[in-house]
Amino acid sequence: MSLLIKRADDIPASEITDRALYLTRRDFIRTAAVVVAAGTGPLAARTAYAQQPAPHGRRFERVTRSLLSTAEKPNPWEHITTYNNFWEFGQDKSDPALHARTLKTTPWTVAVSGECAKPATYSVEDIIGGETLEDRIYRHRCVEGWSMVIPWVGFPLANFIKRCEPTSKAKFIEFTTLADSRQMPGVREPNLRYPYIEALRLDEAMHPLTILAVGLYGEVLPNQNGAPIRLVIPWKYGFKSIKSIVKVRFVEKEPTTTWHDANPPLYGFWANVNPDIYPQESERRIGEFFKRRTLMFNGYADQVAGLYAGMNLRRFY
Repeated sequence: MSLLIKRADDIPASEITDRALYLTRRDFIRTAAVVVAAGTGPLAARTAYAQQPAPHGRRFERVTRSLLSTAEKPNPWEHITTYNNFWEFGQDKSDPALHARTLKTTPWTVAVSGECAKPATYSVEDIIGGETLEDRIYRHRCVEGWSMVIPWVGFPLANFIKRCEPTSKAKFIEFTTLADSRQMPGVREPNLRYPYIEALRLDEAMHPLTILAVGLYGEVLPNQNGAPIRLVIPWKYGFKSIKSIVKVRFVEKEPTTTWHDANPPLYGFWANVNPDIYPQESERRIGEFFKRRTLMFNGYADQVAGLYAGMNLRRFY
């Protein structure tokens, strides 16, 4: 038996699988495994997701239902806690479930600085204290082509911003994630510049849909999902919703953010879900077999389109 191996320059272009098609096939295979797992019990689910779901945590005593929630059915706890991005714990979507379990989330503080009248260091308890926690069921869209519906527990970021009293110079708000190489193995990898930084224009941050999340499904936030406190902006791609926040800074000029710095053509600063830009006209909801059409602003156009009136959304993507 002989084996013929062609050199790269001998292979005609017609025989080379297009990269986009290859990625689509890989995504199809992964999704098929997820669908099978969803219907064949916990053992298969662990096989498909590679990790066990997060253990359930303390339930919040009083959570009100938000009128801003979508009526769509949320993804189950098993999907949300085993398939997500958190590069500080690894690049594969199953890595956070494996490596984030030892993250120490108490005590935890958030340092506020910059253009504000009340710079201070707040404990998470100080930030949450006095807030009315809401159940916010939001659609989420990832730039890789998948989506989920997640029932967050949180409160409007605007409430916290008002407590900090930003000055008239504050045009943007910058957030920084913890970067502890002892607890976060991904920080030791040369893939991104750490600490992870994200930012919003101040009016985006003040919008009622933008929340600081401290839980999901009525329980405290699992480590792999950004414990103990994270940002959630449902009309933007997932990388804008920064996790495990340790710093907040009010600034006058647009900050340099991590993914925009790493790959500007793909990860724009604004990161609004816009099927005409990436382009990603369709998405696959985790746990479903068929794809859905991607909606402008992730389906929240009625609420947020006014924030970008007059802007060229192809230039400011």
